[in-house]
Amino acid sequence: MGDGTIKDYSPQNNVIVELERIKKAYDREILKIDKLELRKGQIYGIIGPSGAGKSTLLRIINLLTPPSTGNYYFHGETVAINNRDIISIQRKMGMVFQKTILFSDSVWNNIAYGLKARGYSRDETNGRVAKLIDWLGLRDLAKRRAETLSGGEAQRVAIARAVAFDPELLLLDEPTANLDPFNIELIENMIATLNREKSITVVIVTHNVFQARRIADQVIFIDQGAIVEMGSTEKIFSEPDHEKTRLYVEGKVIS
Repeated sequence: MGDGTIKDYSPQNNVIVELERIKKAYDREILKIDKLELRKGQIYGIIGPSGAGKSTLLRIINLLTPPSTGNYYFHGETVAINNRDIISIQRKMGMVFQKTILFSDSVWNNIAYGLKARGYSRDETNGRVAKLIDWLGLRDLAKRRAETLSGGEAQRVAIARAVAFDPELLLLDEPTANLDPFNIELIENMIATLNREKSITVVIVTHNVFQARRIADQVIFIDQGAIVEMGSTEKIFSEPDHEKTRLYVEGKVIS
């Protein structure tokens, strides 16, 4: 969507995605985002109560769900949401859902799938998968069948598959929901490593405010479809500007 313009971003801004006056409505309006910028190399934690619109926002960022109105910019250029060109942008993003979906095949082949689909040669695919498996500590799982994995193991493989082609953005929708503390720590370490060593921008939706505090550089607090407050993790948790934010991060009921 948009007015056909190209925004002039200076390189130092490093803005990858910008949303402007985005709305999403079905029988009612469920999302209203006046402005949101996602910059290279940051980890963004999206928090908020159930039904606040967190997952809808993530799907709009990934261009899986079209907004009802508003402008979407990728590296400053307007994206026509209904255009086939969105596929080229989606290929620069990796997305992992709460419910892991893996193919009934080996871990190795699951990670290789996206590379093969993008036309990588067999040698390059095998080289990338081998390096990624070693780097992310998945060597002991490489030959396992996906259906034999635990929930935490499957989610780690799903993240590896999502980043095999070096996306600019990694979008995670409740990736550690219902996992034990051991696997939560492993996945959080994976996220931090990918961000630190590959400069992958990460956007993670989480119901766990403690998780957001542990791993996010910037926190986005959403309530009733709107961004109530966005800022550095330290500020959001120590000196939030809004009372709603303070109540939420303290685990209290908001209305």
